[in-house]
Amino acid sequence: MRMPGNSHSETQLGKIKNSIREQIQSGIYKEGQKIPSERELSELFATTRITLKDALISLETEGLIYREDRRGWFVSPERIRYNPLSRSHFHQMIRDQNRIAETRLINTRSEMAAGEYAKALKVESITPVHVIERLRYIDGRVVLFVENVLKASLFPEILSHDLKMSLTDIYKKNYGYETQRSRFDVIPTSAPAHVAKALNLSEGQPVLKICRVNYKQDGELMDCEFEYWRPDSVMIHIDSRG
Repeated sequence: MRMPGNSHSETQLGKIKNSIREQIQSGIYKEGQKIPSERELSELFATTRITLKDALISLETEGLIYREDRRGWFVSPERIRYNPLSRSHFHQMIRDQNRIAETRLINTRSEMAAGEYAKALKVESITPVHVIERLRYIDGRVVLFVENVLKASLFPEILSHDLKMSLTDIYKKNYGYETQRSRFDVIPTSAPAHVAKALNLSEGQPVLKICRVNYKQDGELMDCEFEYWRPDSVMIHIDSRG
């Protein structure tokens, strides 16, 4: 049985969502535009900040808006279609959708595989790995934090290469490796602190995490990557034709 107060709150929530959605769809708020602050919107709709925040989070879940820590809420651009089965690298995928891609190298380090890395790489003994952390942008907006974890024994001197470039191309040109097959885990989760900071999120905000494990021509597992996407920026589009 619904309480009257709950019913009223849900009605108000729906009105706020519909109003903001219609303003986005009609072009009053344009892609990338900052919308009014939560305080301004709560006054405009004569509602509480709690109800207003619930409406904004719901619209964020739909992919219509996104938030940046300490900056506010913005209208989301059209989502990128991401086919994990495709052999296209990130920059090619973005170019094919008439968007502009950029990659920035954040950090590299060498360590022993442990925890999540060891599990993904299926290692049962001490295994040195290289970890490459990069940020990826679409049309100037940071949308993706990537950790590539490589078995060090398979990739001597790789950290001396230009790691802003496609690792797929580096693997092929410098090591003769091509990805024969991959496996994926797609997990909606919350952003760890280091990911949230990189993506201008608040710690704990939702992200779409994709763990990809890659095998080279001879079937040997060679690397894995952990992708953390802003969830409003991407849709998973499976097409077995690549």
